[in-house]
Amino acid sequence: MKQQYIPNFPEMMRLNETNYAQLRRLIPRDEVEGAALTYQVKGIHYQVMIEESTRYTTKVMIKQVAPVVSYWQLPSMSVRLYHDAMVAEVCSTQQIYRFKARYDYPNRKLHQRDEKHQINQFLSEWLRYCLVQGVMATAQHEL
Repeated sequence: MKQQYIPNFPEMMRLNETNYAQLRRLIPRDEVEGAALTYQVKGIHYQVMIEESTRYTTKVMIKQVAPVVSYWQLPSMSVRLYHDAMVAEVCSTQQIYRFKARYDYPNRKLHQRDEKHQINQFLSEWLRYCLVQGVMATAQHEL
């Protein structure tokens, strides 16, 4: 018998609140479109760039920019911060541009039942890793 996945809303909100607080520490202070900071964490360079900025939300692109590996695409994700609710959630990553709260399994695209939770959990772990390892800003860009 198939067991249906039921999202844990309080846990999801707690995770998104944590992501918001941690990501606010890494985004450019001047939240104008095109503003970007590049960080180095243990020899890997990441860029955090403001894609869109409005009164109530900010959308940032987080991507690995170095070292470049020719045979695969470097990791990237787009994250929207909701300032009124003080939460952040992943909007897209790699070739996935929309996440449902839950998926039936199996499915055509082989998403996990809790894909949305997993990708936001990944963001949380990545942010924690960067902050624990001591990110070092290497460059600030503004387009």
